[in-house]
Amino acid sequence: MRAYLARVDAVLVQAVIAAALSFAHLHDLASAAGQDGWKAWAYPVSVDLLLVAAWKRLRSGASKAAGWCWFVVALAASLGANVATAGLLDLADVPDWLRILVAGWPAVAFLGGTLLAHTAPAAETASASVEPAEAVSASAEPETAGPPAGSEPEPKQPAPHVPAALVNHARKLADDHRSRTGSPIDTDTLRARLGVPAPLADAIASRL
Repeated sequence: MRAYLARVDAVLVQAVIAAALSFAHLHDLASAAGQDGWKAWAYPVSVDLLLVAAWKRLRSGASKAAGWCWFVVALAASLGANVATAGLLDLADVPDWLRILVAGWPAVAFLGGTLLAHTAPAAETASASVEPAEAVSASAEPETAGPPAGSEPEPKQPAPHVPAALVNHARKLADDHRSRTGSPIDTDTLRARLGVPAPLADAIASRL
């Protein structure tokens, strides 16, 4: 137990040292690029927040490509500041291209953080669309054979209830089909894409 705590303490100490140095380097670079006062301190905060958002997306296990993409962007910004302030760059004469990069970083960080924090992973979206379809399929009446000869016809069954979430998902599929093919989606294709019974597919198609 003590050995484990010693390893954990060492990792925490290294993390604190690395974070403090990187924070200071980003501040110095932003200040040298013309971002004075509180703005220079905001730059390292935005880099760290983007790193945290990318790390959380990677830990979620879905859409790892987006997580890795923005993680590399934030890591490049952090390492670039570390290298630039290590004596390879004259902080008294920062080149114009670096001033442009520093000035444009807040917009890049905001875009990355928004996409990572507020965009549902593809796996979650697909799972959400499958779940309402399965729930509706389970509640829908199964198809039965026609009535025997000589028997009175059964009363017409009422149209199945269609949840609004399923209609919205079907509308997105229809819009995607129209944009790809140039023609409206037919009922059979809609039924195959949603995986629902024919009566339910007809009811959804009538509401598109």
